[in-house]
Amino acid sequence: MPTIISIIIAVVITLVITAIVTYFATVSNLKKNADSKIGNAESKAREIIDDALKTAETTKKEALLEVKEESIKTKNELEKETKERRAELQRYEKRVLSKEEALDKKADVIEQREANFVAREEQIKQREVKVEELSKQRVQELERISGLTSEQAKEYLLKTVEEDVKHDTAKMIKELETQAKEEAGKKAREYVVTAIQKCAADHVAETTISVVQLPSDEMKGRIIGREGRNIRTLETLTGVELIIDDTPEAVVLSGFDPIRREVARIALEKLILDGRIHPARIEEMVEKAQKDVEAMIREEGENAALEVGVHGIHPELIRLLGRMKFRTSYGQNALKHSIEVAQLSGLLAGEIGLDVRMAKRAGLLHDIGKSIDHDVEGSHIQIGVDLCRKYKESAVVINAVESHHGDVEPETLIACIVQAADTISAARPGARRETLETYTNRLKQLEDIANQFKGVDKSFAIQAGREIRIMVVPEQVSDADMVLLARDISKQIEFELEYPGQIKVNVIRESRVTDYAK
Repeated sequence: MPTIISIIIAVVITLVITAIVTYFATVSNLKKNADSKIGNAESKAREIIDDALKTAETTKKEALLEVKEESIKTKNELEKETKERRAELQRYEKRVLSKEEALDKKADVIEQREANFVAREEQIKQREVKVEELSKQRVQELERISGLTSEQAKEYLLKTVEEDVKHDTAKMIKELETQAKEEAGKKAREYVVTAIQKCAADHVAETTISVVQLPSDEMKGRIIGREGRNIRTLETLTGVELIIDDTPEAVVLSGFDPIRREVARIALEKLILDGRIHPARIEEMVEKAQKDVEAMIREEGENAALEVGVHGIHPELIRLLGRMKFRTSYGQNALKHSIEVAQLSGLLAGEIGLDVRMAKRAGLLHDIGKSIDHDVEGSHIQIGVDLCRKYKESAVVINAVESHHGDVEPETLIACIVQAADTISAARPGARRETLETYTNRLKQLEDIANQFKGVDKSFAIQAGREIRIMVVPEQVSDADMVLLARDISKQIEFELEYPGQIKVNVIRESRVTDYAK
Protein backbone atom coordinates (compact mmCIF):
# COMPACT_ATOMS: atom_id res chain seq x y z
CA MET A 1 0.00 0.00 0.00
CA PRO A 2 2.62 2.47 0.84
CA THR A 3 4.33 1.63 -2.36
CA ILE A 4 1.20 2.23 -4.43
CA ILE A 5 0.57 5.48 -2.68
CA SER A 6 4.16 6.49 -3.23
CA ILE A 7 3.76 5.53 -6.87
CA ILE A 8 0.61 7.53 -7.22
CA ILE A 9 2.17 10.47 -5.50
CA ALA A 10 5.19 10.16 -7.69
CA VAL A 11 2.95 10.00 -10.75
CA VAL A 12 0.93 13.03 -9.61
CA ILE A 13 4.09 14.94 -8.93
CA THR A 14 5.45 13.94 -12.26
CA LEU A 15 2.27 15.04 -13.95
CA VAL A 16 2.28 18.34 -12.14
CA ILE A 17 5.87 18.92 -13.02
CA THR A 18 5.17 17.92 -16.59
CA ALA A 19 2.26 20.32 -16.74
CA ILE A 20 4.28 23.12 -15.32
CA VAL A 21 7.11 22.50 -17.69
CA THR A 22 4.68 22.20 -20.57
CA TYR A 23 3.04 25.44 -19.59
CA PHE A 24 6.29 27.34 -19.36
CA ALA A 25 7.50 25.75 -22.57
CA THR A 26 4.24 26.71 -24.27
CA VAL A 27 4.37 30.21 -22.93
CA SER A 28 7.92 30.57 -24.04
CA ASN A 29 7.07 29.22 -27.43
CA LEU A 30 4.12 31.52 -27.75
CA LYS A 31 6.24 34.45 -26.72
CA LYS A 32 8.82 33.54 -29.29
CA ASN A 33 6.12 33.24 -31.94
CA ALA A 34 4.67 36.53 -30.93
CA ASP A 35 8.06 38.17 -30.96
CA SER A 36 8.72 36.74 -34.35
CA LYS A 37 5.32 37.89 -35.65
CA ILE A 38 5.85 41.34 -34.23
CA GLY A 39 9.21 41.47 -35.84
CA ASN A 40 7.77 40.35 -39.11
CA ALA A 41 4.99 42.93 -38.78
CA GLU A 42 7.45 45.66 -38.02
CA SER A 43 9.55 44.67 -40.97
CA LYS A 44 6.45 44.53 -43.19
CA ALA A 45 5.38 47.88 -41.87
CA ARG A 46 8.74 49.30 -42.66
CA GLU A 47 8.58 47.79 -46.11
CA ILE A 48 5.12 49.26 -46.65
CA ILE A 49 6.24 52.63 -45.42
CA ASP A 50 9.26 52.46 -47.67
CA ASP A 51 7.07 51.49 -50.60
CA ALA A 52 4.64 54.26 -49.79
CA LEU A 53 7.43 56.75 -49.57
CA LYS A 54 8.77 55.56 -52.89
CA THR A 55 5.31 55.73 -54.45
CA ALA A 56 4.70 59.17 -53.02
CA GLU A 57 8.01 60.33 -54.32
CA THR A 58 7.23 58.92 -57.72
CA THR A 59 3.75 60.47 -57.72
CA LYS A 60 5.22 63.75 -56.60
CA LYS A 61 7.69 63.69 -59.40
CA GLU A 62 5.01 62.80 -61.92
CA ALA A 63 2.74 65.56 -60.61
CA LEU A 64 5.57 68.02 -60.80
CA LEU A 65 6.22 66.93 -64.35
CA GLU A 66 2.56 67.28 -65.27
CA VAL A 67 2.37 70.70 -63.65
CA LYS A 68 5.49 71.76 -65.50
CA GLU A 69 4.08 70.45 -68.76
CA GLU A 70 0.73 72.18 -68.10
CA SER A 71 2.44 75.41 -67.19
CA ILE A 72 4.56 75.22 -70.31
CA LYS A 73 1.46 74.51 -72.42
CA THR A 74 -0.47 77.37 -70.80
CA LYS A 75 2.48 79.67 -71.27
CA ASN A 76 2.66 78.75 -74.94
CA GLU A 77 -1.07 79.34 -75.39
CA LEU A 78 -0.85 82.67 -73.62
CA GLU A 79 2.03 83.67 -75.80
CA LYS A 80 0.11 82.62 -78.91
CA GLU A 81 -3.02 84.49 -77.81
CA THR A 82 -0.94 87.52 -76.93
CA LYS A 83 0.62 87.45 -80.36
CA GLU A 84 -2.81 87.23 -81.98
CA ARG A 85 -4.14 90.08 -79.83
CA ARG A 86 -1.14 92.16 -80.73
CA ALA A 87 -1.68 91.43 -84.41
CA GLU A 88 -5.38 92.31 -84.10
CA LEU A 89 -4.56 95.51 -82.21
CA GLN A 90 -2.15 96.42 -84.93
CA ARG A 91 -4.83 95.88 -87.54
CA TYR A 92 -7.27 98.00 -85.50
CA GLU A 93 -4.67 100.71 -85.20
CA LYS A 94 -4.13 100.66 -88.95
CA ARG A 95 -7.89 100.86 -89.57
CA VAL A 96 -8.30 103.68 -87.06
CA LEU A 97 -5.45 105.55 -88.66
CA SER A 98 -6.97 105.08 -92.12
CA LYS A 99 -10.35 106.24 -90.84
CA GLU A 100 -8.85 109.24 -89.19
CA GLU A 101 -7.15 110.11 -92.44
CA ALA A 102 -10.44 109.68 -94.31
CA LEU A 103 -12.24 111.81 -91.71
CA ASP A 104 -9.64 114.47 -92.04
CA LYS A 105 -10.12 114.45 -95.80
CA LYS A 106 -13.90 114.62 -95.39
CA ALA A 107 -13.60 117.41 -92.88
CA ASP A 108 -11.49 119.33 -95.39
CA VAL A 109 -14.07 118.73 -98.09
CA ILE A 110 -16.90 119.79 -95.75
CA GLU A 111 -15.08 122.93 -94.83
CA GLN A 112 -14.66 123.71 -98.50
CA ARG A 113 -18.37 123.05 -99.11
CA GLU A 114 -19.34 125.22 -96.18
CA ALA A 115 -17.26 127.96 -97.58
CA ASN A 116 -18.95 127.49 -100.96
CA PHE A 117 -22.39 127.44 -99.29
CA VAL A 118 -21.68 130.62 -97.45
CA ALA A 119 -20.67 132.24 -100.69
CA ARG A 120 -23.78 130.94 -102.44
CA GLU A 121 -25.96 132.03 -99.54
CA GLU A 122 -24.62 135.51 -99.89
CA GLN A 123 -25.34 135.41 -103.63
CA ILE A 124 -28.88 134.12 -102.96
CA LYS A 125 -29.55 136.86 -100.45
CA GLN A 126 -28.43 139.43 -102.95
CA ARG A 127 -30.65 137.87 -105.60
CA GLU A 128 -33.63 137.76 -103.20
CA VAL A 129 -33.19 141.45 -102.56
CA LYS A 130 -33.09 142.06 -106.30
CA VAL A 131 -36.19 139.86 -106.83
CA GLU A 132 -38.12 141.68 -104.14
CA GLU A 133 -37.20 144.99 -105.71
CA LEU A 134 -38.26 143.70 -109.14
CA SER A 135 -41.52 142.30 -107.72
CA LYS A 136 -42.34 145.60 -106.12
CA GLN A 137 -41.59 147.36 -109.37
CA ARG A 138 -43.81 144.91 -111.30
CA VAL A 139 -46.68 145.26 -108.81
CA GLN A 140 -46.39 149.02 -109.03
CA GLU A 141 -46.33 148.81 -112.79
CA LEU A 142 -49.39 146.46 -112.82
CA GLU A 143 -51.27 148.73 -110.44
CA ARG A 144 -50.40 151.67 -112.65
CA ILE A 145 -51.53 149.89 -115.82
CA SER A 146 -54.72 148.28 -114.38
CA GLY A 147 -55.70 151.13 -112.15
CA LEU A 148 -56.32 148.63 -109.25
CA THR A 149 -54.47 148.06 -106.05
CA SER A 150 -53.25 144.58 -105.14
CA GLU A 151 -56.08 144.12 -102.61
CA GLN A 152 -58.64 145.14 -105.19
CA ALA A 153 -57.13 142.75 -107.72
CA LYS A 154 -57.22 139.90 -105.16
CA GLU A 155 -60.83 140.65 -104.35
CA TYR A 156 -61.73 140.67 -108.04
CA LEU A 157 -59.98 137.34 -108.67
CA LEU A 158 -61.56 135.72 -105.63
CA LYS A 159 -65.00 136.89 -106.68
CA THR A 160 -64.52 135.54 -110.19
CA VAL A 161 -63.26 132.19 -108.90
CA GLU A 162 -66.09 132.03 -106.35
CA GLU A 163 -68.72 132.52 -109.05
CA ASP A 164 -67.13 129.85 -111.21
CA VAL A 165 -66.96 127.45 -108.27
CA LYS A 166 -70.60 128.16 -107.33
CA HIS A 167 -71.71 127.46 -110.88
CA ASP A 168 -69.71 124.24 -111.09
CA THR A 169 -70.87 123.18 -107.63
CA ALA A 170 -74.52 123.84 -108.44
CA LYS A 171 -74.16 121.91 -111.69
CA MET A 172 -72.48 119.02 -109.90
CA ILE A 173 -75.10 119.00 -107.14
CA LYS A 174 -77.89 119.00 -109.72
CA GLU A 175 -76.32 116.10 -111.58
CA LEU A 176 -75.77 114.16 -108.34
CA GLU A 177 -79.33 114.84 -107.20
CA THR A 178 -80.72 113.68 -110.52
CA GLN A 179 -78.56 110.56 -110.43
CA ALA A 180 -79.47 109.86 -106.80
CA LYS A 181 -83.18 110.27 -107.51
CA GLU A 182 -83.00 107.96 -110.48
CA GLU A 183 -81.08 105.32 -108.54
CA ALA A 184 -83.24 105.74 -105.43
CA GLY A 185 -86.42 105.48 -107.47
CA LYS A 186 -85.10 102.41 -109.25
CA LYS A 187 -84.05 100.75 -106.01
CA ALA A 188 -87.32 101.67 -104.29
CA ARG A 189 -89.35 100.21 -107.14
CA GLU A 190 -87.17 97.11 -107.07
CA TYR A 191 -87.64 96.67 -103.30
CA VAL A 192 -91.38 97.26 -103.46
CA VAL A 193 -91.90 94.94 -106.43
CA THR A 194 -89.81 92.23 -104.78
CA ALA A 195 -91.77 92.57 -101.54
CA ILE A 196 -95.11 92.47 -103.36
CA GLN A 197 -94.07 89.45 -105.39
CA LYS A 198 -92.98 87.57 -102.28
CA CYS A 199 -96.22 88.39 -100.44
CA ALA A 200 -99.29 86.73 -101.95
CA ALA A 201 -102.28 86.72 -99.63
CA ASP A 202 -105.86 85.61 -100.27
CA HIS A 203 -108.57 87.96 -99.13
CA VAL A 204 -112.19 87.24 -98.33
CA ALA A 205 -114.68 90.03 -98.74
CA GLU A 206 -116.94 90.36 -95.69
CA THR A 207 -120.46 91.76 -95.80
CA THR A 208 -123.05 92.75 -93.24
CA ILE A 209 -125.12 89.61 -93.70
CA SER A 210 -124.66 85.89 -93.22
CA VAL A 211 -126.79 83.20 -94.83
CA VAL A 212 -127.66 79.98 -93.02
CA GLN A 213 -128.85 77.12 -95.18
CA LEU A 214 -131.88 75.16 -93.95
CA PRO A 215 -132.65 71.48 -94.62
CA SER A 216 -136.23 72.44 -95.52
CA ASP A 217 -138.68 75.32 -95.44
CA GLU A 218 -140.44 73.63 -92.54
CA MET A 219 -137.48 74.63 -90.35
CA LYS A 220 -138.39 78.32 -90.79
CA GLY A 221 -141.56 77.85 -88.72
CA ARG A 222 -139.67 76.05 -86.00
CA ILE A 223 -137.10 78.85 -85.89
CA ILE A 224 -139.85 81.45 -85.57
CA GLY A 225 -141.62 79.42 -82.87
CA ARG A 226 -145.00 79.88 -81.25
CA GLU A 227 -145.95 83.57 -81.47
CA GLY A 228 -142.33 84.28 -82.57
CA ARG A 229 -140.77 83.55 -79.19
CA ASN A 230 -137.84 81.57 -80.61
CA ILE A 231 -136.77 84.23 -83.07
CA ARG A 232 -137.17 86.96 -80.44
CA THR A 233 -135.04 84.99 -77.99
CA LEU A 234 -132.31 84.45 -80.58
CA GLU A 235 -132.34 88.11 -81.64
CA THR A 236 -132.27 89.29 -78.01
CA LEU A 237 -129.38 87.02 -77.01
CA THR A 238 -127.23 87.68 -80.09
CA GLY A 239 -128.20 91.23 -81.06
CA VAL A 240 -128.59 90.11 -84.67
CA GLU A 241 -131.67 90.49 -86.81
CA LEU A 242 -133.05 87.32 -88.43
CA ILE A 243 -134.64 87.85 -91.83
CA ILE A 244 -136.95 85.03 -92.85
CA ASP A 245 -138.39 85.75 -96.28
CA ASP A 246 -139.36 83.84 -99.40
CA THR A 247 -135.79 82.73 -100.04
CA PRO A 248 -136.02 78.96 -100.25
CA GLU A 249 -134.24 76.96 -97.56
CA ALA A 250 -132.25 79.94 -96.24
CA VAL A 251 -132.31 82.37 -93.31
CA VAL A 252 -130.46 85.68 -93.47
CA LEU A 253 -128.64 87.05 -90.41
CA SER A 254 -128.20 90.80 -90.58
CA GLY A 255 -126.04 92.92 -88.30
CA PHE A 256 -123.14 95.35 -88.35
CA ASP A 257 -121.22 93.49 -85.64
CA PRO A 258 -119.56 90.52 -87.40
CA ILE A 259 -118.72 88.76 -84.12
CA ARG A 260 -122.33 88.77 -82.98
CA ARG A 261 -123.39 87.67 -86.45
CA GLU A 262 -120.91 84.78 -86.30
CA VAL A 263 -122.21 83.77 -82.84
CA ALA A 264 -125.76 83.81 -84.17
CA ARG A 265 -124.77 81.79 -87.24
CA ILE A 266 -122.98 79.08 -85.23
CA ALA A 267 -125.80 78.91 -82.66
CA LEU A 268 -128.47 78.66 -85.36
CA GLU A 269 -126.58 75.94 -87.23
CA LYS A 270 -126.22 73.92 -84.02
CA LEU A 271 -129.92 74.35 -83.26
CA ILE A 272 -130.83 73.17 -86.75
CA LEU A 273 -128.61 70.09 -86.38
CA ASP A 274 -129.96 69.37 -82.91
CA GLY A 275 -133.59 69.85 -83.94
CA ARG A 276 -134.68 71.00 -80.47
CA ILE A 277 -135.49 74.70 -80.82
CA HIS A 278 -136.91 76.45 -77.77
CA PRO A 279 -135.81 79.44 -75.65
CA ALA A 280 -133.85 77.42 -73.09
CA ARG A 281 -132.05 75.45 -75.80
CA ILE A 282 -131.41 78.65 -77.75
CA GLU A 283 -129.82 80.23 -74.67
CA GLU A 284 -127.59 77.18 -74.19
CA MET A 285 -126.49 77.09 -77.82
CA VAL A 286 -125.78 80.82 -77.89
CA GLU A 287 -123.56 80.45 -74.83
CA LYS A 288 -121.66 77.56 -76.48
CA ALA A 289 -121.35 79.54 -79.70
CA GLN A 290 -119.91 82.50 -77.80
CA LYS A 291 -117.26 80.23 -76.28
CA ASP A 292 -116.50 78.72 -79.69
CA VAL A 293 -116.13 82.16 -81.27
CA GLU A 294 -113.90 83.32 -78.43
CA ALA A 295 -111.68 80.25 -78.91
CA MET A 296 -111.70 80.88 -82.66
CA ILE A 297 -110.69 84.51 -82.09
CA ARG A 298 -107.74 83.50 -79.91
CA GLU A 299 -106.71 80.79 -82.38
CA GLU A 300 -106.86 83.21 -85.30
CA GLY A 301 -104.69 85.71 -83.39
CA GLU A 302 -102.13 83.03 -82.57
CA ASN A 303 -102.12 81.79 -86.17
CA ALA A 304 -101.57 85.33 -87.45
CA ALA A 305 -98.61 85.89 -85.11
CA LEU A 306 -97.20 82.48 -86.04
CA GLU A 307 -97.67 83.12 -89.77
CA VAL A 308 -95.59 86.30 -89.75
CA GLY A 309 -93.08 84.95 -87.20
CA VAL A 310 -93.76 87.45 -84.41
CA HIS A 311 -93.46 86.13 -80.85
CA GLY A 312 -93.81 87.51 -77.35
CA ILE A 313 -97.02 89.47 -77.97
CA HIS A 314 -99.26 89.98 -74.95
CA PRO A 315 -102.15 87.44 -74.86
CA GLU A 316 -104.71 90.26 -74.84
CA LEU A 317 -103.19 91.73 -78.01
CA ILE A 318 -103.33 88.23 -79.54
CA ARG A 319 -107.05 88.11 -78.75
CA LEU A 320 -107.61 91.55 -80.23
CA LEU A 321 -105.76 90.45 -83.37
CA GLY A 322 -108.15 87.52 -83.65
CA ARG A 323 -111.13 89.91 -83.38
CA MET A 324 -109.86 91.65 -86.49
CA LYS A 325 -110.81 88.56 -88.51
CA PHE A 326 -114.38 89.80 -88.19
CA ARG A 327 -113.51 93.42 -88.99
CA THR A 328 -113.45 94.84 -92.49
CA SER A 329 -112.27 98.17 -93.90
CA TYR A 330 -113.61 99.14 -97.32
CA GLY A 331 -114.37 95.48 -97.86
CA GLN A 332 -110.82 94.40 -96.95
CA ASN A 333 -110.43 91.96 -94.06
CA ALA A 334 -108.54 93.79 -91.29
CA LEU A 335 -106.62 90.71 -90.07
CA LYS A 336 -105.56 89.68 -93.57
CA HIS A 337 -104.57 93.28 -94.23
CA SER A 338 -102.45 93.38 -91.03
CA ILE A 339 -100.74 90.09 -91.96
CA GLU A 340 -100.02 91.41 -95.44
CA VAL A 341 -98.63 94.68 -94.06
CA ALA A 342 -96.43 92.72 -91.62
CA GLN A 343 -95.05 90.54 -94.42
CA LEU A 344 -94.45 93.52 -96.71
CA SER A 345 -92.78 95.43 -93.85
CA GLY A 346 -90.49 92.49 -93.10
CA LEU A 347 -89.51 92.10 -96.74
CA LEU A 348 -88.81 95.84 -97.17
CA ALA A 349 -86.83 95.92 -93.91
CA GLY A 350 -84.77 92.97 -95.09
CA GLU A 351 -83.99 94.74 -98.36
CA ILE A 352 -82.58 97.84 -96.64
CA GLY A 353 -80.91 96.07 -93.71
CA LEU A 354 -83.28 96.90 -90.81
CA ASP A 355 -84.64 94.73 -87.99
CA VAL A 356 -87.03 92.38 -89.80
CA ARG A 357 -88.75 91.08 -86.65
CA MET A 358 -89.42 94.58 -85.34
CA ALA A 359 -90.77 95.67 -88.74
CA LYS A 360 -93.12 92.64 -88.85
CA ARG A 361 -94.27 93.33 -85.29
CA ALA A 362 -95.06 96.96 -86.09
CA GLY A 363 -96.84 95.98 -89.32
CA LEU A 364 -98.95 93.34 -87.58
CA LEU A 365 -100.06 95.71 -84.81
CA HIS A 366 -100.45 98.90 -86.87
CA ASP A 367 -104.30 98.56 -87.10
CA ILE A 368 -104.86 96.89 -83.70
CA GLY A 369 -107.15 99.76 -82.72
CA LYS A 370 -109.72 98.64 -85.31
CA SER A 371 -110.52 95.57 -83.19
CA ILE A 372 -112.35 97.65 -80.57
CA ASP A 373 -113.03 100.96 -82.36
CA HIS A 374 -116.77 100.12 -82.32
CA ASP A 375 -116.71 99.82 -78.54
CA VAL A 376 -114.24 102.59 -77.57
CA GLU A 377 -114.41 106.25 -78.53
CA GLY A 378 -111.61 107.70 -80.63
CA SER A 379 -109.81 106.92 -83.85
CA HIS A 380 -108.32 103.49 -84.41
CA ILE A 381 -104.86 105.11 -84.36
CA GLN A 382 -105.26 106.57 -80.88
CA ILE A 383 -106.90 103.37 -79.62
CA GLY A 384 -104.03 101.33 -81.06
CA VAL A 385 -101.42 103.58 -79.44
CA ASP A 386 -103.17 103.29 -76.06
CA LEU A 387 -103.33 99.50 -76.37
CA CYS A 388 -99.64 99.21 -77.31
CA ARG A 389 -98.63 101.41 -74.38
CA LYS A 390 -100.90 99.47 -72.04
CA TYR A 391 -99.34 96.14 -73.01
CA LYS A 392 -95.72 97.40 -72.94
CA GLU A 393 -94.88 97.47 -76.64
CA SER A 394 -91.64 99.18 -77.70
CA ALA A 395 -91.41 102.85 -78.69
CA VAL A 396 -90.67 101.81 -82.29
CA VAL A 397 -93.96 99.92 -82.57
CA ILE A 398 -95.92 102.74 -80.89
CA ASN A 399 -94.48 105.32 -83.28
CA ALA A 400 -95.25 103.09 -86.27
CA VAL A 401 -98.88 102.72 -85.12
CA GLU A 402 -99.18 106.43 -84.44
CA SER A 403 -97.66 107.59 -87.74
CA HIS A 404 -98.93 105.08 -90.31
CA HIS A 405 -101.63 107.54 -91.48
CA GLY A 406 -99.40 110.61 -91.22
CA ASP A 407 -100.97 111.95 -88.00
CA VAL A 408 -97.49 112.35 -86.49
CA GLU A 409 -94.03 112.38 -87.99
CA PRO A 410 -92.32 108.99 -88.21
CA GLU A 411 -89.28 108.81 -85.96
CA THR A 412 -87.76 105.63 -87.37
CA LEU A 413 -87.26 104.01 -90.74
CA ILE A 414 -89.45 101.12 -89.59
CA ALA A 415 -92.36 103.55 -89.17
CA CYS A 416 -91.80 104.74 -92.75
CA ILE A 417 -91.72 101.14 -93.96
CA VAL A 418 -94.99 100.32 -92.18
CA GLN A 419 -96.60 103.40 -93.71
CA ALA A 420 -95.45 102.34 -97.19
CA ALA A 421 -96.54 98.71 -96.67
CA ASP A 422 -99.98 99.87 -95.47
CA THR A 423 -100.40 101.99 -98.59
CA ILE A 424 -99.26 99.12 -100.84
CA SER A 425 -101.70 96.68 -99.24
CA ALA A 426 -104.63 99.10 -99.42
CA ALA A 427 -103.90 100.37 -102.94
CA ARG A 428 -103.49 96.94 -104.51
CA PRO A 429 -106.17 96.40 -107.17
CA GLY A 430 -108.92 94.23 -105.72
CA ALA A 431 -107.85 94.66 -102.13
CA ARG A 432 -110.70 96.98 -101.24
CA ARG A 433 -114.18 96.88 -102.60
CA GLU A 434 -115.97 100.10 -103.52
CA THR A 435 -119.61 100.60 -104.24
CA LEU A 436 -120.70 100.34 -107.85
CA GLU A 437 -121.88 103.92 -107.87
CA THR A 438 -118.55 105.25 -106.67
CA TYR A 439 -116.75 103.09 -109.17
CA THR A 440 -118.83 104.17 -112.13
CA ASN A 441 -118.68 107.83 -111.11
CA ARG A 442 -114.91 107.77 -111.01
CA LEU A 443 -114.73 106.20 -114.44
CA LYS A 444 -117.15 108.78 -115.82
CA GLN A 445 -115.20 111.64 -114.23
CA LEU A 446 -111.98 110.37 -115.76
CA GLU A 447 -113.49 110.17 -119.21
CA ASP A 448 -115.13 113.61 -118.85
CA ILE A 449 -111.82 115.21 -117.89
CA ALA A 450 -110.09 113.68 -120.91
CA ASN A 451 -112.90 114.57 -123.35
CA GLN A 452 -112.85 118.27 -122.48
CA PHE A 453 -109.42 118.73 -124.09
CA LYS A 454 -109.16 119.83 -127.71
CA GLY A 455 -108.22 117.13 -130.18
CA VAL A 456 -109.53 114.21 -128.07
CA ASP A 457 -111.69 111.84 -130.09
CA LYS A 458 -112.50 109.08 -127.58
CA SER A 459 -111.42 108.11 -124.06
CA PHE A 460 -111.72 104.83 -122.19
CA ALA A 461 -111.19 104.32 -118.46
CA ILE A 462 -109.86 100.78 -117.87
CA GLN A 463 -108.32 98.65 -115.09
CA ALA A 464 -110.78 99.81 -112.44
CA GLY A 465 -110.00 103.41 -113.21
CA ARG A 466 -106.24 103.07 -112.80
CA GLU A 467 -105.57 103.75 -116.49
CA ILE A 468 -107.23 105.93 -119.11
CA ARG A 469 -106.59 105.52 -122.82
CA ILE A 470 -107.20 108.55 -124.99
CA MET A 471 -107.63 108.44 -128.77
CA VAL A 472 -106.78 111.76 -130.44
CA VAL A 473 -107.54 113.17 -133.87
CA PRO A 474 -104.26 112.89 -135.83
CA GLU A 475 -105.00 116.05 -137.89
CA GLN A 476 -105.40 118.17 -134.75
CA VAL A 477 -102.73 116.69 -132.47
CA SER A 478 -99.15 116.11 -133.59
CA ASP A 479 -96.61 113.76 -132.01
CA ALA A 480 -95.06 116.65 -130.13
CA ASP A 481 -98.47 117.82 -128.91
CA MET A 482 -99.18 114.35 -127.47
CA VAL A 483 -96.57 114.83 -124.75
CA LEU A 484 -98.06 118.14 -123.66
CA LEU A 485 -101.61 116.76 -123.87
CA ALA A 486 -100.77 113.77 -121.62
CA ARG A 487 -99.11 116.14 -119.15
CA ASP A 488 -102.09 118.52 -119.09
CA ILE A 489 -104.60 115.70 -118.60
CA SER A 490 -102.50 114.23 -115.74
CA LYS A 491 -102.39 117.60 -113.98
CA GLN A 492 -106.13 118.07 -114.42
CA ILE A 493 -106.85 114.60 -112.96
CA GLU A 494 -104.59 115.33 -109.97
CA PHE A 495 -106.40 118.63 -109.41
CA GLU A 496 -110.01 117.39 -109.68
CA LEU A 497 -110.01 113.77 -108.41
CA GLU A 498 -109.05 111.98 -105.19
CA TYR A 499 -107.82 108.41 -105.63
CA PRO A 500 -105.40 105.91 -104.09
CA GLY A 501 -102.22 105.04 -105.93
CA GLN A 502 -101.75 106.46 -109.42
CA ILE A 503 -103.64 106.72 -112.72
CA LYS A 504 -101.82 106.04 -115.98
CA VAL A 505 -102.65 108.42 -118.85
CA ASN A 506 -102.04 106.76 -122.22
CA VAL A 507 -102.47 108.98 -125.30
CA ILE A 508 -102.72 107.15 -128.66
CA ARG A 509 -102.41 108.81 -132.08
CA GLU A 510 -103.12 106.69 -135.09
CA SER A 511 -102.77 107.72 -138.72
CA ARG A 512 -104.40 105.62 -141.42
CA VAL A 513 -104.20 105.98 -145.18
CA THR A 514 -106.80 104.20 -147.26
CA ASP A 515 -106.83 103.70 -150.98
CA TYR A 516 -108.57 101.39 -153.41
CA ALA A 517 -107.13 99.42 -156.30
CA LYS A 518 -109.56 99.43 -159.26
